[in-house]
Amino acid sequence: MSDPARLLRETVRRFADERIRPLARELDESERFPAELYVEMAKLGLFGITVPDTVGGAGMDVASYAVVMEELSRGYASVADQCGLVELVGTLLAEHGSEDQKERYLRPLLAAKRRCAYALTEAEAGSDLAGLKAFAEKRGDGWILGGEKMWIHNAPVCDFAAVLARTDKGAGHRGMSIFIVDRDLRGVAAGKKEHKMGQRASQVGALAFTDVALPAAALLGPEGRGFYMMMSVLDKGRVGIAALALGILQAALDASVEHARLRRQFGRAIAEFQAVQWMIADMAKDAHAARLLVRDAAAKLDAGERATIEASIAKCFASDAAVAHTANAVQVHGGSGYIRGFEVERLYRDAKITQIYEGTNQIQRMIIARQVLGNQAVNS
Repeated sequence: MSDPARLLRETVRRFADERIRPLARELDESERFPAELYVEMAKLGLFGITVPDTVGGAGMDVASYAVVMEELSRGYASVADQCGLVELVGTLLAEHGSEDQKERYLRPLLAAKRRCAYALTEAEAGSDLAGLKAFAEKRGDGWILGGEKMWIHNAPVCDFAAVLARTDKGAGHRGMSIFIVDRDLRGVAAGKKEHKMGQRASQVGALAFTDVALPAAALLGPEGRGFYMMMSVLDKGRVGIAALALGILQAALDASVEHARLRRQFGRAIAEFQAVQWMIADMAKDAHAARLLVRDAAAKLDAGERATIEASIAKCFASDAAVAHTANAVQVHGGSGYIRGFEVERLYRDAKITQIYEGTNQIQRMIIARQVLGNQAVNS
């Protein structure tokens, strides 16, 4: 690891240990947005890791982004989620936004002066975007937006949202566009905040759009290119989620090692029992493997290469490992691991969503199989 990469990891780890972890239990119980940490992350330059510094980002590489996501998630995955969301929307704005959009949305977003949401999912459009029903029709010099989105990250607290909508109902994927929509516009309404199983301080809810009048300047990038713009950031997004899952797994391993050394049964530390040793060995083995997979996918992206299969493998493996080994961490802790307030109980709940968002692991396996076997072999 290079000296700058090592310094970055140490800086973010210190922030996670000193500022995030002490608040994790309270944030999980209250489900509140971590506003104070949000501002502090921006001051540390942890928003827009790969966004060019000329527009307010950190100007670093995907490998650095993965390090930041892992270390933040070791503290609390809900906080890492904010970094990931800003990275996604910030990348879209940096790559496709007009100069006005960069000034009005991107720079304030990276400085934690505005909060974003990415409004993609609908009741019939999650993994399958063919079911997308939100639409925008041209009206005079602008657009009229309608439709509903659900399970939208940051919907209850956002200032604006990047909204994927159909602009040509007969053009399939070529008929989708992205709009930047201010939350306070007439016709925009947020639904109730959902109460989730895990990552509870990461706010999720619905957004409804009823005859929302948008200016022409609200369109992000070219009309009809929204689906492809969204897809262009998916590989990096999946590397980020893989790193987030790895952070949860590493936190579970750290907690299990500490507990196994301190907890005594039958006159000795449970770390001396082979059954416990093997669970911890498997945690360490899979954490190491997940880290190498994340680094491999990030390296390909940093080299300007396509990393679809590598990103899917990393996301699928790391999230499956996080779910399996947070369960093992609860087992190592015994009855105390099942009690609300213990870190491993929260980690167990936090891990599950990593198998679902940014493409379910069933979708990841489809992607991997198609890459390995070829589309024709899989679809026949």
